[in-house]
Amino acid sequence: MKVSREAKRATRKRIVKVAQKLFVERGFDATTTRDLATSADIAKGTLFNYFESKEALAATLVADALELAREDFRGRLRGEEDLQQQLFLHISAGFRRLEPYRTFVGAVLETALSPFAKNGVSSLGDELRIDHLEVVRELTAEQSLDVVRLHLYWSLYLGVAAFWAADESPNQEDTLAVLDESLRVFVLSLSDQGGNSPSRS
Repeated sequence: MKVSREAKRATRKRIVKVAQKLFVERGFDATTTRDLATSADIAKGTLFNYFESKEALAATLVADALELAREDFRGRLRGEEDLQQQLFLHISAGFRRLEPYRTFVGAVLETALSPFAKNGVSSLGDELRIDHLEVVRELTAEQSLDVVRLHLYWSLYLGVAAFWAADESPNQEDTLAVLDESLRVFVLSLSDQGGNSPSRS
């Protein structure tokens, strides 16, 4: 029997909702694909018709959260922020939306966003990276970001995200300090795209 498009959408939505609940309650590592399939009331094999792996499912949760974060970011802009403040708002909005998933964001960083991402997850990681960097390119349009600065930004972002995932300071205050300093260095580098090292103020 052919499954309708609506039924497929409903099943996918149910899997995502179950994953969100189980990953938060049990932890990413402790949740098996069998747990996910059972809770979603589907066969284990059916799960892989929708997601190639548990990591790909986690990456989908992250992608959905970051899409909402971009909307949050747009809503918070007042038009008075300088570039560093805009980038700070952009990244911190993402961290706020990802807060419920902090325990397994590391798995997504390793499997979807890492340069060494495994096949099957890397394509979604590419989408996450492209979506994020589109906003950054828009914010830095006046600086005409070159490939070196774009790579520098992405490296800084991944480093701060990894720090945030393990940050146990109150309200992740240490992360905010690291983010602020990282963005300061990045913005300074934009004023020197000729090749010289930015001078520290």
